Amino acid sequence: MILRRATTVAVCLMMSLGVAPQASADPVDAEPVNAEPAAATSDDDGVVASAPPANLTTPDGWMLTLSSNGETAVPVAPLTTAVSSRDYIVGGTFIGSLNGPEEARGTLEVGYDIGCGIDMTTSNGVSLTGTTGLTPQVGVSGPIGGLPTTIVPVVATPVGGAITVGLKPGIINIVPIDKKQFKGNNPWVMVANFHIKIDGCVGQSFIRSYATLTRATDQSDVVLSWVGTTKTV
Repeated sequence: MILRRATTVAVCLMMSLGVAPQASADPVDAEPVNAEPAAATSDDDGVVASAPPANLTTPDGWMLTLSSNGETAVPVAPLTTAVSSRDYIVGGTFIGSLNGPEEARGTLEVGYDIGCGIDMTTSNGVSLTGTTGLTPQVGVSGPIGGLPTTIVPVVATPVGGAITVGLKPGIINIVPIDKKQFKGNNPWVMVANFHIKIDGCVGQSFIRSYATLTRATDQSDVVLSWVGTTKTV
């Protein structure tokens, strides 16, 4: 009996030693592990359709055109947890064209308009209101089931409270980015990965680009404005 038990233990030990090295020495079938998490994707690709160009012909023979291409506007999560904050990453190329009897000169301004449906920045925001006071009253006391025998003065303290949210009609924030002075017939401004943030905005917000082209001569100035496509967030 002792010999049989020793033989059994030896066989079990050999089996365990034979299986273990095979499992540890065969990493070919192991699943690959990514060291970095996959990048988060967004349903919004950020592409903004370009609005039609703005064209103008002046009395002194100039033809002006203002347009854009490659516009983007991506809403991103604000660094704060406030639902009234809005963050955007914007970009695009804004192009002017001037054809006339002499070399053109002037300015090209580029920026963004941001509209907010409800504005909280100029209101009282969220506030707590309440009322309290003392109201003297008279009560009676006496045996249960009998007539009252004693008049007792009583003081009541009514307390009332409410939450007030101060809201005002929406406003439009104008955010100029660049104003370039130029000489030549084809000025342009490129904006890439520009960060815009506003606070105190409740509900939907709206963003659109704008550009203003000014042509200057010794005799006159001409101003041509253009606005891009509005994006709702």
